[in-house]
Amino acid sequence: MKGIICAEVERFEWTESLPEPVLEAGHAIVSIKRIGICGTDLHAFKGNQPFFSYPRILGHELAGIIEGIGYNEQGLTVGDQVSIIPYVHCGVCIACRSGKTNCCTDMSVLGVHRDGGMRERISVPVACLLSANGLTLDQTAVLEPLAIGAHAVRRSGLAAGETALVIGGGPIGLGVMAIAKHIGAKVIAMDISGDRLSFCEQWAGTDALVNALQDEPVQRIMDACGGELPTVVFDATGNARSMGDSFRYVAHGGRLVFVGLVKADITFNDPEFHKRELTLMASRNATREDFDTVLEALSAGSIDVNRYITHRAPLAEMIEQFQGWLKPESRVIKAMVEL
Repeated sequence: MKGIICAEVERFEWTESLPEPVLEAGHAIVSIKRIGICGTDLHAFKGNQPFFSYPRILGHELAGIIEGIGYNEQGLTVGDQVSIIPYVHCGVCIACRSGKTNCCTDMSVLGVHRDGGMRERISVPVACLLSANGLTLDQTAVLEPLAIGAHAVRRSGLAAGETALVIGGGPIGLGVMAIAKHIGAKVIAMDISGDRLSFCEQWAGTDALVNALQDEPVQRIMDACGGELPTVVFDATGNARSMGDSFRYVAHGGRLVFVGLVKADITFNDPEFHKRELTLMASRNATREDFDTVLEALSAGSIDVNRYITHRAPLAEMIEQFQGWLKPESRVIKAMVEL
């Protein structure tokens, strides 16, 4: 079986001798058709991904077709198109028992803690499959990154009519913006790239833009909020400095959500934190409920997947093109690998 292995930092290996998956009870064999490339893959390739070891088959934004499956309560059958929820959880820990399968104490994420989908076929638990019949393969593959944004929005408690600041105009930040707009919130986008900000405005329909390098951020944010600060701030940068600065942008009594992950310590001024009585939250992965939210947004026409995907490559050419996707001048939003 053909596939790509991240053998070590900054080295991929093409192989045609991966073992074929074996159908087990409670599992399904899925033929992979699309693999979205995300920040986790880029960080893993560069050696900056926490909770990661080598060698590893990357790939967790997946769309495929079921090739083998037994009886299951979902009613899935051979030939069904599916999205794979890549967060394999134990189902019995304190987090899983409370419905927070996204932060299971024994979490095993495809493409991070265990081998992922950058290969022709994969065996996955049936519980991790989501029927995607009726969607395009591209839509199916981007359900996962967009669900991360949906989870962050749900976790924040953002409501229609509230104003949210989203820091970081990458794929995850864009997902936060799209879902926030879908539920009726006002959205301010902040980034250091004018091109990214323009894309945020055109694609997500943001209400205001802040260039952190050209504007005085606090004043610009307050101007966009009628002289106040936003009640919810999402930082989707995965940048320690940005995450530290983000405390300054939240209204008194507001919520700050770290969607991005950084392999570093984050520090903040405690008197300022207490004065504002801020709520600081981490947002990790997503649950089936968040995937359903994205499905509903797609059905409503709130998310344009065609413009979200900016670069493509067949599996056999991915290694050659991957280095180019790392360069800022390539202006990658979402790269998609096709089989």
